[in-house]
Amino acid sequence: MEPRDLPVDVILKRSHELKQALVDFVLDAEGELAAALETYAAVKLRRGSGDSTHQDLIVDSFLVEGQVGNQSPLELFIDSYQDLSESDRNLINNWHRSFIGLFAITSILPDGFELMNWLTDKRYIVKPNNPQTLQTLSRLKVGEILLTRISPVNNSYWMFSGPHTLMGKLGKPKLAVAIGNFKENYKNNLYSDAPDLLEEAWKSVEKYHQQFVDFFGSDEITLPGYQLNKKIAEFQELLTEQNLAAAGIDSSKSLAEIAEEAGVSEEEIQTAAAEVGADSKVVSQLFKGDSGNGKSKMVMPKVDLPAELKKAEQVTAISHPRWGQMFVPTYSRMQEILSSEDGQNIEGNEKLIRHYLEDKSINAFIWYRLAQKYPTQLEKVLQNFLQRPEFSLRTDLDSLLQEFDKPTEPDLPEIASVPIHLHNLFQEAITEVNKSKPKGKGQKKSTKGFK
Repeated sequence: MEPRDLPVDVILKRSHELKQALVDFVLDAEGELAAALETYAAVKLRRGSGDSTHQDLIVDSFLVEGQVGNQSPLELFIDSYQDLSESDRNLINNWHRSFIGLFAITSILPDGFELMNWLTDKRYIVKPNNPQTLQTLSRLKVGEILLTRISPVNNSYWMFSGPHTLMGKLGKPKLAVAIGNFKENYKNNLYSDAPDLLEEAWKSVEKYHQQFVDFFGSDEITLPGYQLNKKIAEFQELLTEQNLAAAGIDSSKSLAEIAEEAGVSEEEIQTAAAEVGADSKVVSQLFKGDSGNGKSKMVMPKVDLPAELKKAEQVTAISHPRWGQMFVPTYSRMQEILSSEDGQNIEGNEKLIRHYLEDKSINAFIWYRLAQKYPTQLEKVLQNFLQRPEFSLRTDLDSLLQEFDKPTEPDLPEIASVPIHLHNLFQEAITEVNKSKPKGKGQKKSTKGFK
């Protein structure tokens, strides 16, 4: 029997019983399953807050995302209990589609809620599956933001899975920060329920890389910070021109001509431009997209060097089709150390190596690139720094990177295109922050979100 064939209250009660049994099965396990949970939790705890809610979310995530050999904990549980009914097995297998999200409460229902996933703009009917969860969620109000994991029950509704964090009602600036924090802490869950958006985001990184190589003539360029910032601005302007052309917009036309053809006043577009801090061409592009002519669901974020890099003596920009775009002000210095026969004795050597191991901005790809270019000298430098004479770059580099919490597979880079609704939210958040500042005082603070 399929879960959808049973009454709602019966399915929800059974889902709670199965979920409790599943959690106990994982927490009481020994051997490979216990080791897999320990390894999974160690990685997640290094990146998260470490509070009890976060720890409970880790266990809940492990049920779906964890791997023991070539099986998930859900599959191991089903295999271990042969007396489960077909309905139970179908229900548990459905939980492979569970995901964590940042949800807005859009409607209060008699036995649950309608939620909108802020990351993908998708909506769900979600119901508590036990009295305790029902009681804790009874105070929720429309418009409040909830961080939680949900699991499918059938094709019509979902259930709350694991703990939740209530954030209350958030204005746009605080919501932008919350989404930025989610992006940082749950990188693998950005577009869990929208594989089309995830695929488009990854394709945008590949496209950006090719455009970078076409513009600079290489995937790597080193310039003084202020010069690199100007070149990046020129590069972005060229991309905007190309995007306008692809959208069928004649960038040579004035704003007045575009407004007349679109059937709106120039003043309306100029007002919109002022509100989001964009120039007329960008607003024209967005306007065309809103009118139904735009094909993409995503918008490319603007790249601007941080102030400290603009002032740097040398900055190396490196592009990769998966790792994205990296700006490294010390890359030339590192190359100098590794290309010198006397690199071991160059002043500042140890401090720079430590920086490369400990700083989050130096990702695994930068290490791989250096290892490819300077294999012998890098191995010697690391052997000396780590005081491990047996260290082998070929066999030990990945484990060293993992030791310093550097993922060996890329997360979705910052340069990836973002869904239009998120792009608009962050533009509006920046506008609100700027409006609230006293005129003539301070500079823009960067919001932690999609840039």
